[in-house]
Amino acid sequence: MNPERKQTMSFTTRIKALAAATLAAATLFSMAACGTSDSSDSSSDSSSKSASTQGFDTSSIKKDDELAAMLPDSIKSDGVLKVGTDTSYAPAEFLAEDGKTPVGFDIDLTKALAAEFGLKAENVTATFDSIIPSVGSKYDVGISSFTVTKERLQAVDFVTYFKAGSTYVVKKGNPSKIDSSNLCGKKVAVQTGTTQEEEVNKANDACKASGKSGIDIQSSKLQTDVTTAVASGKADIFYADTPVAGYAIKQTGDTLEALGEDVGVTPEAIAVKKGDTKTAEAMQKAVQKLMDDGTYKKILDTWGVSSGAVDKAEINPSVES
Repeated sequence: MNPERKQTMSFTTRIKALAAATLAAATLFSMAACGTSDSSDSSSDSSSKSASTQGFDTSSIKKDDELAAMLPDSIKSDGVLKVGTDTSYAPAEFLAEDGKTPVGFDIDLTKALAAEFGLKAENVTATFDSIIPSVGSKYDVGISSFTVTKERLQAVDFVTYFKAGSTYVVKKGNPSKIDSSNLCGKKVAVQTGTTQEEEVNKANDACKASGKSGIDIQSSKLQTDVTTAVASGKADIFYADTPVAGYAIKQTGDTLEALGEDVGVTPEAIAVKKGDTKTAEAMQKAVQKLMDDGTYKKILDTWGVSSGAVDKAEINPSVES
């Protein structure tokens, strides 16, 4: 899921590589002193951009007839695996430099799964909080860094494939001296519908209950906007999944840093229509095959997120919250 840079236009380019940059973000950083255009600096950044969005080549993955037979006709009849994805969440799912092509380790996983079923992957960009309600109708499944929670398990079935914690991120050097254990009165940016938003809302209630100033919660539909809020000084700190936070820090150079230790490592999973046992079992078997044959690890290694690897895909694991 940033302090001022010495070369702010380079920062703008990297933000756009993180995800489809919003007009507000582009306007904000267009006021930078160096004043160059995207086209004028694109040649110097082209090699790093290509490397950052190339992804894993899934073209060699062959159809597994046994797995394909498990998938319901309602999904495979049109030859497409349609997946709801919030493409603002690098490095899991975001848009390449063309602003249209989804890339990321979740995207590569989607392509690999589709190939196993003999289908073509189609990642449909949507806002994070709109995906789960549309799984089984608008989308065959949802793959978008969904943390497994008891609340979400009431709405969909899950097939686990990754694990991630949560990380707080501030400007380099933490100039505002933010203490993540006491955010009362602070400006905190989060993405709408995430577990991080839920946690910050609970912290806000605790602040008010103890007679302290409430948290100024800045909830945005796109993780790009969350990151930019800290970059512009609009927010003091943001809270996101650990791989998202780590990628944001890496892509924006010396402008960001993690604050404190990672919090609450939990499973992430594919969202399947509630009660659709056939699809859930097919997805579980397909993910497990990718894990067992090494493809899964290669995908994660490509994006530098192998620390989140798991060795077993599970349907509806037990969770604490």
